[in-house]
Amino acid sequence: MNSGKPQNSQKPQTPQKILGVIPARYASTRLPGKVLADLCGKPMIRHVYERALRAECLTELVVATDDPRVADAVRAFAGDGAVVMTSPEHPNGSSRAAEVLKSRDADAVINVQGDEPLLNPAMIDEVAEALFSAPDVLCATLCRPLRDEADRENPNAVKVVRDRNGDALYFSRSLIPYPRSAPRVPVYEHIGIYGYRADFLRRYVELPMTPLAEAESLEQLKVLEHGYKIRVAVTRCPDAGPSVDTAEDLEAVRKILLGMEGTR
Repeated sequence: MNSGKPQNSQKPQTPQKILGVIPARYASTRLPGKVLADLCGKPMIRHVYERALRAECLTELVVATDDPRVADAVRAFAGDGAVVMTSPEHPNGSSRAAEVLKSRDADAVINVQGDEPLLNPAMIDEVAEALFSAPDVLCATLCRPLRDEADRENPNAVKVVRDRNGDALYFSRSLIPYPRSAPRVPVYEHIGIYGYRADFLRRYVELPMTPLAEAESLEQLKVLEHGYKIRVAVTRCPDAGPSVDTAEDLEAVRKILLGMEGTR
């Protein structure tokens, strides 16, 4: 399984200052403390951090947390400068990243999920590439073809449909588009890495919550409901493995990592 850069990737043309933020709450609803769960001798957050550090586009990378246990763990492997303590009141990772931005000089922020220990660092570069693909792109993310039939009905696999320019039309936990008639169009799964122009992130977190975002529990819908666009690029990277939402996911990732170590 390849966790490096895809051979056909190109370094994105981006400004000099891109801040990478890994929001990391301890109090996960489904699996509390998962960011500190042991994976082959390292806490999960360390796997995420070390992989994200390999992205070419980032000027700085920090973990944003509201829990001293997470902060202490990050300081132990990356030093004081790699962690920022943030408010416990944030509704989502983007809001937490916006607080970090208040103390940083950056042109853009890339929000990397803290439960992706198999993250391919090239995906971060792809988000930056999409974010700066045109002057009017304010927000960007990724998707990939959803190949597992079971995930079509899985609400934890978020789907996205795009327009002809590659901008999101809608995200949903339901199957979209519904295959009412042939020809059958591809179903894309959203990959939860977000890139924001700095000014837009500051503006976005001040916008009021919206009905669709609340109904689907998908923060990115707030962007669309307020009339802004999200550029959605199809990743060129292979699927490295699952994010960690449950104890079963944790065990699956552990087996993948053990297998990767066994091939070295």
